Amino acid sequence: MSNPLVHAFFLGRAVAEVLSEQLEYALTNALSDLGKFDAEQRERIRQFTEEVLERARREEEAAMQSRPTTGQGATGFTTAAGFQSGDLQATIDDLRAEIARLRSELQRYRNRTP
Repeated sequence: MSNPLVHAFFLGRAVAEVLSEQLEYALTNALSDLGKFDAEQRERIRQFTEEVLERARREEEAAMQSRPTTGQGATGFTTAAGFQSGDLQATIDDLRAEIARLRSELQRYRNRTP
């Protein structure tokens, strides 16, 4: 007959080995799943970023194509905003002329009413 203490020792040892193997398997699977999740999220973020940039590029192109062309100014340099500096200066000059015209009309109106 076997000694019950020896039997309990080997039984405890087998339980510890099986638990250790199952814990190792569970931890390995959890880390693998975490790695897959991280990779998938990074890919989704990359795709999202690409989609946003592509839409912004398309909208910018559409806006630039539908923009009326007034011809290049004296310089013709493009600013950071994408406008031609000559076009920008011409727009500013047009706005100033419009303001001056409106001021004169307003002054005429004020002089007419008692």
